[in-house]
Amino acid sequence: MSTPQAPPPVPDAWEPRDHWQRLLPLLLLGLGAAGATFVHGSLDTTWVSLPVALAVAAATAAWIALFTFVVPPTPRRLQVMYVVRTALAFLLASFNPLFAIFAFVGYLDVFDLFRRRAAFAGVAATALTNAGAQAGGFPPRGAEQGAIFVILVAVNLGLALFFTLLHRRMEEVSAERATTNTELAQVNQELARTLASNHALQEQVVAQARAAGVQEERQRLALEIHDTLAQSLAGVVAQLQASQDEPDAAVRRERVERATVLARGALAEARRSVLDLGPGALVQTSLPDALAALVTEWGAQQQTKADLVITGEARPLHEEVQATVVRVTQEALANVAAHARADRVGVTLTHAEDEVILDVRDDGVGFRPDEVGPGFGLRGMRQRAERLAGVLDLESEPGRGTAISVRLPALEPGAS
Repeated sequence: MSTPQAPPPVPDAWEPRDHWQRLLPLLLLGLGAAGATFVHGSLDTTWVSLPVALAVAAATAAWIALFTFVVPPTPRRLQVMYVVRTALAFLLASFNPLFAIFAFVGYLDVFDLFRRRAAFAGVAATALTNAGAQAGGFPPRGAEQGAIFVILVAVNLGLALFFTLLHRRMEEVSAERATTNTELAQVNQELARTLASNHALQEQVVAQARAAGVQEERQRLALEIHDTLAQSLAGVVAQLQASQDEPDAAVRRERVERATVLARGALAEARRSVLDLGPGALVQTSLPDALAALVTEWGAQQQTKADLVITGEARPLHEEVQATVVRVTQEALANVAAHARADRVGVTLTHAEDEVILDVRDDGVGFRPDEVGPGFGLRGMRQRAERLAGVLDLESEPGRGTAISVRLPALEPGAS
């Protein structure tokens, strides 16, 4: 069972919505007095003389003006004024039915001054006054006029209640709209703050993305320099140093020519790195052929047996996947040359159903991975694999060589 809502509180002071509301009781009273004067003598319902009725009307007007414009309004005084005004309207309507025009003012402010039950009593009193005037005056004469009076009381009371409830409903709708507008204004303010915050967040994200792009480009160049230029330049230095101690002139020329070829290759790779291009070995050849040439050239330079095995059905791969395979192979072979002191190296490229697996194994001195921190080369290989959602595994033991395995997704050309 729902709890009925409490009626609105009585206002602390009378605050008319407009100036005309202050003057309306006086205007209606004046209009009623004028009508009574105009029809006086033609109605046989009056039981007092016209001067007496006008004198009462004048006293009523003075009393209303006193409470409206002179006496400070309080809730209690306003309620007393309404009761006395309603009684005077009933008395004047009994003098002459046209004074019921003045009684209409009882509908206007009753719900502003009283709570629900008392307000309905005020509406009923005003409806009774109007019905009596419409029936021909007070008191009703005869059964027929009495019946008409009862009917008119019901009609006036029903109409008054209907329009009163309609007015209150309109006020509730207006209040709901005002509340909705206030909430919408708050939502708009919150939305504006959110948009401003999102704009600042977007700027921050853009700045972070820009910084991340710069950092990623730095890492890319560092990897390219390490995997290509540094290795090629190290080969150039090694060939030149070896040629200085070589007594055979033909061998010296061969080493110098080899150093020249390495230097030119390093220059070409430097240009390709700046342009963010793939390895030069993949320009006009397939991945298996590029690996074969790389392994063969490395074995010849290091005078170490190096074998390449390709298993599975070879198929076209994305440029980044091919470049990563070549770069990791170059770095792994460079590590073998620098640290492993191996006699044999095996490189295996396996084409599985949904991935490509590169294995580089050597029979060198090996090491304990947990005792040696990852150098830049190993870290670079791992970063290259992770950029393609791949995985790099390292296995090594002292005296038992080293094995590096990289698993990459077999992305097709043009995939993003």
